[in-house]
Amino acid sequence: MRILVAEADSSLADLLRTRLQQEHFLIQPVTTADQIANISSKTTFELILLDLNVPGFNGPNYLRLLQDRWPEVPVVVLSAGNTVEERIRGLDAGADDFMGKPFAVAELMARIRSVLRRRNRPAREIFQFDDLEVNRVTHEVRRAGRLIELSPKEYALLDYLLRNPGRPVTRASIIEDVWRIHGDTLTNVVDVYINYLRRKIDSGSDRPLIRTIRCIGYQVGGLHSS
Repeated sequence: MRILVAEADSSLADLLRTRLQQEHFLIQPVTTADQIANISSKTTFELILLDLNVPGFNGPNYLRLLQDRWPEVPVVVLSAGNTVEERIRGLDAGADDFMGKPFAVAELMARIRSVLRRRNRPAREIFQFDDLEVNRVTHEVRRAGRLIELSPKEYALLDYLLRNPGRPVTRASIIEDVWRIHGDTLTNVVDVYINYLRRKIDSGSDRPLIRTIRCIGYQVGGLHSS
């Protein structure tokens, strides 16, 4: 399994290379955005480890360029900035996980294994709930045959709700699973993205699927809602 490691700190890059090789990964190290640009898009990676401080990167927006080149490859972001707002920006831009520096290398290894397990987890290709149809391979979403365009984070939120049909999920569990932010930090980001989903999923339908559960959170389906 090959990992692209983009890290500006040479001592940390050496440590990561040694540790990842101990986990039996093949490593392709780079230190600048130009070096990534010179890698063929046909080169296959299982994961990208991305330091946002690498020269030539345009912050979280650079993630979209990586996703254009390797759309199926998960990205774990490393950053010296570790505020909630910075983590949310990185995750909303498409990162699968976010590690603030300094970090324990053992935790990073565990996060990498977790991301790879999620990406490799078998699932039904087509999932249907009521008149909502989700293709979990192409991420195409339709309701009553109508194609719905979702951002990566909107899709991840919908997928999490659909993995818990008829059961309420808390804002804290959504933050941890979808945004990969651990701890008790809560923001209104969940409510904002739920409203995005409702406008796209439930707009024009007389049967809203996304429900608010008082004092708890949200769920797809179910009878008791507000």
